[in-house]
Amino acid sequence: MSGCATIVGDDTQLVQVNSNPAGADFEIKDDSGKIVAQGKTPQGVALAKSDGSYFGKKNYQIIFTKDGSQPVTLPIKASANGWYIGGNILFGGLIGWLLVDPFNGGMYTLSPKETNAVLASQTR
Repeated sequence: MSGCATIVGDDTQLVQVNSNPAGADFEIKDDSGKIVAQGKTPQGVALAKSDGSYFGKKNYQIIFTKDGSQPVTLPIKASANGWYIGGNILFGGLIGWLLVDPFNGGMYTLSPKETNAVLASQTR
């Protein structure tokens, strides 16, 4: 048995990490402060939408750094998507709503799907 969000959604989502200027270093940290991804912009990163626990949505912070620029931190937040809310009302029922989808990240959407950090030059 599956819930609607589990059927149509994935447990990970690709987030595009951009900066202006390009070539900035970035680290993505989860709620616990663990670094889950790092690299240089621009780059697409697949992020887990759930930690696998009951209603265990994941949120992240991206920290951008570049020599000569001030660091920038941007949030990425998970929220319930339309398939979880509407799909289970129409098709999945309580089993999908309360048992299946809450354990799978398919019920969440990470937002924003694309980050665009603007790195300002440091003044001395």
